[in-house]
Amino acid sequence: MLQPLPIDDHLSRIAGALATHRAGVIVASPGAGKTTRVPPALVGDGPVLVLQPRRVAARSIARRIAEERGWTIGREVGWHVRFDKRVSAETRLTVATEGVLTAMLHQDPLLTGIRTVVLDEFHERSIHADLGLALVKQAWIARDDLRIVVMSATIDPGRIAAYLGGCPVITVPGRQFALDVTYHPGVSVAEAARRLAGATANVGAVLCFLPGAREIQDVARALHAVPWPVLPLHGGLEADEQDRALTPPVGGGARIVLATNLAETTVTVPDVTAVVDAGLHKVARYDAGRALDALVTERISRDSADQRAGRAGRTQAGVVYRLWDSRDRLRPHRDPDIVRIDLAGPVLDVVAWGGDPRTFDWFDAPPAHALEAAMALLHRLGAIDANGRLTRDGREMRRLPLHPRLARLLMAAGGDVRAARVCASLAEGVRLRAAVAGDTRESDLDVFGDAAALPPHLRQVVQQLTDPRASPVSDEDLRRAVLSAYPDRVARRRSSGKESLLLASGSGGTLARESGVRHADFIVAVEVTAGIAPGAEALIRLASAVDVEWLVPTRTEVVHEFVEATSMVRARRVEWYDALVLRERAVSPNPDAAARLLLAAWHRRGPSERDLRLLRRLEFAGLTINREALVAAAVSSATRLDDVRLTDHLAGHVRADLDRLAPDVLRVPSGREHPLTYRADGGVEVAVKLQEVFGLADTPRLGPRAVPVTFTLLAPNQRPVQVTRDLKSFWERGYPEVRKELRGRYPKHPWPEDPWSAPPTFRVKLRK
Repeated sequence: MLQPLPIDDHLSRIAGALATHRAGVIVASPGAGKTTRVPPALVGDGPVLVLQPRRVAARSIARRIAEERGWTIGREVGWHVRFDKRVSAETRLTVATEGVLTAMLHQDPLLTGIRTVVLDEFHERSIHADLGLALVKQAWIARDDLRIVVMSATIDPGRIAAYLGGCPVITVPGRQFALDVTYHPGVSVAEAARRLAGATANVGAVLCFLPGAREIQDVARALHAVPWPVLPLHGGLEADEQDRALTPPVGGGARIVLATNLAETTVTVPDVTAVVDAGLHKVARYDAGRALDALVTERISRDSADQRAGRAGRTQAGVVYRLWDSRDRLRPHRDPDIVRIDLAGPVLDVVAWGGDPRTFDWFDAPPAHALEAAMALLHRLGAIDANGRLTRDGREMRRLPLHPRLARLLMAAGGDVRAARVCASLAEGVRLRAAVAGDTRESDLDVFGDAAALPPHLRQVVQQLTDPRASPVSDEDLRRAVLSAYPDRVARRRSSGKESLLLASGSGGTLARESGVRHADFIVAVEVTAGIAPGAEALIRLASAVDVEWLVPTRTEVVHEFVEATSMVRARRVEWYDALVLRERAVSPNPDAAARLLLAAWHRRGPSERDLRLLRRLEFAGLTINREALVAAAVSSATRLDDVRLTDHLAGHVRADLDRLAPDVLRVPSGREHPLTYRADGGVEVAVKLQEVFGLADTPRLGPRAVPVTFTLLAPNQRPVQVTRDLKSFWERGYPEVRKELRGRYPKHPWPEDPWSAPPTFRVKLRK
């Protein structure tokens, strides 16, 4: 005899909606019984497939339906999850998960053997549910007898109904008892659990929601002395351990169940009378740009808090302790998987199905950058070609119940049993031991142990993945296979013997203490999580050594750089693997590239004294030139910055005009030539020994403006004795004073009384 549930009175409405619209959205409050009552009510019209987001839920629901109906697992009802299948030709109701629906659609796009597809707990927005809904909608459009039911307690039904052609929405109230919800910021989970379990009115389970397995272990240690059973419940436990948490003790009594959000909607702890909610959960977020995963602890959403609280009011009035401030505002809904996880697997599913991920009719379209990153990874793994079409390898990878990376690893190793063990362990998140302190090895993959050390369920998985015809692979071949699976996760050690590495994405990483791959220059980061704090480097927990010869350069380029120490341009041919330098060697610089760098260096340094003198002469002479073209021509023929000479690249007529209007030197009466200095203010000057200009009465004038030359007249010791632009005035008034002062000091030099007629000279007096 079935125990009455609120959903029972609405089953006829659901059947009627499916008869007229072939689709329906059911919004049923917690405790309404939708999961165990709706699917069996539909099997009379043909086989029913129920999609669940978690494997433990699929098994639990199938067992519950079998118990209520008196059915047998594997006959009337069964489950089909990754690596585990309990169905037969007689099975009318199958509970499936982990992409099983997608695999069925690949084999038969019309789902010929299925009459109704039920997507349960759709509010969790798992990627499998989103993809399953999108794919089954295509079969629903093509088949006029296929039916779709979407169920949840906390969803926006309008969007789903619109996606399914405006189908009916059926709302079912739950059998919810009164809840006493109170807020206790600052109280620990352990303390809250003690209070509630110790209350005399509580004779059922105190269900405590925690972010993850580690936090569950910490609280369990804190509760080790309490007189009640303390039972963990999370996805990493064996089935019998999960069953202990889900089964009330014989004779009743209080107990404390420490659970992740697995117990939020996926499985039901039947005797919960009190809930302790830490208000946190762990969310996987994928950084597509760096190909890194991060498991982030975040505040839950409002709908999740309501789901958790509802667990305490299913059978009687309940108590809820929320360990945060009542003024805190929570997000209305959780983020769907499709906006935060690695999309390589779903994208491969869409391509293999025959669709284009960019134009596919998703329920919620994924972010464009994440979609492109997934396509790029699949192309690198060889699953799709440059045009986004499925390759033969991609078709084989799709057949394996593994992430595309692990499928590539297994294929590269030829289905070897050791590779299968690695793939199964990585897929299931199982690691048997960590490195011993000081242990050094070529690969961390031996932390998964030998076959005998694996848990029984994992040994079955290994057996399914292993090709019995495969030959054993060597350690080197296994490391090569790992590289083929993680080509974008190569990293190079920044310095010998250190834990700091540079990843191929260009970001930094640190080798964790448990890794034994300590001395390889290049590694593959097999298990790596992005740092959560700003600026924190990724942590590499599992690594495998790579020989640099195995790495095929992703690009090769000649790098030019200006070296200040030599004022020359140096060129290197560099082979890159993404952001990592594999090798480099010196080559001859490309003339054009060298000229560009020399030109930039010339502008940074500015003109040399020689070039500055030329530019001032040109300005003084009033000659207009294209300065940039002149500098570019000069650097193009030089190999060193110091060898750049602008003069050598002046046009002939410009040089002639320059020598005429702004000569480089001035010939004085002594016959010698002295360099002219052209000042920034437009003046021109020359320094010359006084005796060399005897007889020069008129000051020379230069340039189109006839600028008088400023003479700096020097004593025999080369020190200035007069600066003048009027030599005639100097000879008349200044020279007598200079002669009087210097003739006694420098008697060997000529100091005539009449400088007008004295012969100019740069020598001392001749001996008689």
